[in-house]
Amino acid sequence: MTETGESVGARDQGDAPRGPLWWTRRRSAVLDVGLALASGAECAAQGVPFARDAGVPVGLSVALGALAGLALVLRRRWPIAVVLVAIAVTPAQMGFLLGTVGLYTLAASEVPRRIIGLLAGMQGLGTLVVSAMELQRNVGRDDYGYDPPAWFVPLVSVLMSLGVTAPPVLLGLYAGARRRLVESLRERADGLERELSLLADRAEERAEWARNEERTRIAREMHDVVAHRVSLMVVHAAALQAVARKDPEKASRNAALIGDMGRQALTELRTMLGVLRAHEGKSAGSAESERPLARVAEVAEVAAAAVVRGPAGPAGGSEESGGPCLRELDALVGQSRAAGMPVELSVEGEVRSYARRVEQTAYRVVQEALTNVHKHAAGARTRVRLARRAGEVAVLVENEAPAEGVRGAGLPSGGNGLVGMRERVAALGGGFVSGPTEAGGFRVSAVIPDHG
Repeated sequence: MTETGESVGARDQGDAPRGPLWWTRRRSAVLDVGLALASGAECAAQGVPFARDAGVPVGLSVALGALAGLALVLRRRWPIAVVLVAIAVTPAQMGFLLGTVGLYTLAASEVPRRIIGLLAGMQGLGTLVVSAMELQRNVGRDDYGYDPPAWFVPLVSVLMSLGVTAPPVLLGLYAGARRRLVESLRERADGLERELSLLADRAEERAEWARNEERTRIAREMHDVVAHRVSLMVVHAAALQAVARKDPEKASRNAALIGDMGRQALTELRTMLGVLRAHEGKSAGSAESERPLARVAEVAEVAAAAVVRGPAGPAGGSEESGGPCLRELDALVGQSRAAGMPVELSVEGEVRSYARRVEQTAYRVVQEALTNVHKHAAGARTRVRLARRAGEVAVLVENEAPAEGVRGAGLPSGGNGLVGMRERVAALGGGFVSGPTEAGGFRVSAVIPDHG
């Protein structure tokens, strides 16, 4: 089935009442029925002179003319058939409305252009022949008093033929092209809308992924800030309990260390919570308040850098570093030694400068590995190895099996330490390996490339 621009244009008007049969709207059905009735009346009236000239019964001629004119009601369903009927009644000099509307509908439909051209040519040729015969019969000496030129009849016949066929065909082609353009633009708009919806969904997924990444980053940084310092506090508290009566001077030093570590841990936590509350109180329109988690993560990184710093300032690092660096490993190992853990630190390779994130990640790996030793193998001999190489940093933390009868510090473990170390190293494209050793100890190893 083919459709004109009117029927296709009505396809998107879902609120319009649905028409009967093949019509998409009732208004289209009413229009076609009205045109068919007008065409039927016209062909019936033109059947009277045809019956007189052809010598056929008037009733038969009128009935056939009315039936041919009523075929216009099928123009949306079968436009080719309507045009063929119009061509068939052209010799009878009837069906002007039928032919005009039929050609327009045919040209505006999806019928191939070659068929449109063929049928329009047949209609034009039929009109040309009929017009020429009628002019030749009616134009004579008795009517005008002179003989018309030889070109008069052909010229007028051609003009009449073109005047009857060309306007509806051209108008139909324009309407069909315009309809197809509108449909193309509508489809393109629908495609863009679907694409925008898909992009919006992907943007929401990326935003959710970014939020999850920031939450994970905050959790990792807060773990680094709190876990190591609290672990040392618990170790010192256990040592204080053991030497409180035997060595009051050492017990006093341990108590002072515990107090300093507790105050520093509270200060760091207060800083992070203060940033959270500050961002909650900001207006929603502020660019800073749109990503509070990222800001908290940055503050958490800076606060985590204070783990190795005492009240007097940084231990072995610089304030401009923005975080712990490899030069601060001595201070980190010194804190574990002060807590009673025998730790050996060895550094290989020339002193090199690495990217801040590389040095910070290597430091965190050593820090978390020592924290795990405090938790699970208190007092075990531990070896820390740092290898400075061209383009990468390698760290190894390996502890022996804890002595028999020596209990751990009793610190709770959430199982996130190794996961956090692996995530940090993997984020920089490095390799991370951890697991028990054959001697019953535990080994943590990481190789971190420096792409800067």
